[in-house]
Amino acid sequence: MAPGPTVALDGFGAELGFDVLAEGARLAAAEGIGLRVFGPPKELGLDGTDGIEVVPTEERIGNEEDPVAAVRTKKGASVVRAVADVAEGRADAVVSPGSTGATMAAATFGLRRLKGVQRPALAVQLPVPGQRVLFLDVGANVEVRAQHLVQFAYLGAAFSEAVLGVERPRVGLLSVGEESGKGRPEVAEANAILSRGEGVDFVGNVEGRDLPGGTADVVVTDGFTGNVSLKLMEGTAKAVAGAIGEAARSNPLSALGGLLMRPALGGLRRELAPDTTGGAILLGLRGVAVVGHGSSGAEGIANAVRLAARCVEVDAVGRTAALLRDSGAGRGELESGRAARDDA
Repeated sequence: MAPGPTVALDGFGAELGFDVLAEGARLAAAEGIGLRVFGPPKELGLDGTDGIEVVPTEERIGNEEDPVAAVRTKKGASVVRAVADVAEGRADAVVSPGSTGATMAAATFGLRRLKGVQRPALAVQLPVPGQRVLFLDVGANVEVRAQHLVQFAYLGAAFSEAVLGVERPRVGLLSVGEESGKGRPEVAEANAILSRGEGVDFVGNVEGRDLPGGTADVVVTDGFTGNVSLKLMEGTAKAVAGAIGEAARSNPLSALGGLLMRPALGGLRRELAPDTTGGAILLGLRGVAVVGHGSSGAEGIANAVRLAARCVEVDAVGRTAALLRDSGAGRGELESGRAARDDA
């Protein structure tokens, strides 16, 4: 098997423990992905026989800490060292199942933004059966301007095409109505900019009910709205799956029907599980950084590593930079007069 990219994996932060993280690392390594894991060797139980290098690291950044302050002061923390591994060329991408804020801060400081990118965005595939819907921002930017939303559209379109294989992805803006003027001022302004821009297939505003329907391949919003919407969808999917299971066990006839439907329901449950997507990727940086789900099982850890490796293999960063450059979105050329004045 030809060697694949090398991924620096933060060994701390997996809520299910070191054993689960180590098993996920083994699954990814078995596919030829190189791994450098930053964590405590004894607890991880990785001895090098599985092709995984452990870089002994005892310091971590917890969810309760201020992420920016911790990244700046804890230079020996696992996520900071993993990002440095990429910046210094020993690894091609970084993955962390730990603190989202710390991972974003470490990656932004260590890998730096692409030329012209004002704010990186956190993007994730929605748990939608049969669809590949990319949703951003889901937590990196609580407050945004119109030009930030415009850049998110280009970042998402480039990633969707390069990594998810969607040919000319349709891009929509999340709002409270389909009409171009609906929503907050920054949303209406971003709609106007994207409507006359080039380089993306902009389909206009989409509403919350359209998220699981595949109306758009890429849906753009601010980090506050995106995070709330994502968690609502994940919670709803879990509740629906649980309700179906309870209904299937409610009486003997239902139990028989449940047995007949088990293969199909099992496939649906896998599609809806957060583990399937592998986590979120921070778009707009000069390197690849993936934020895994803290509650990931072994397959979720492996999928996060696979996602990072695929981004490297298809040169997602280079293709994103090219789209931003060719469209002018990276230099603010698509801004309206008001957005240009705001950012001046």
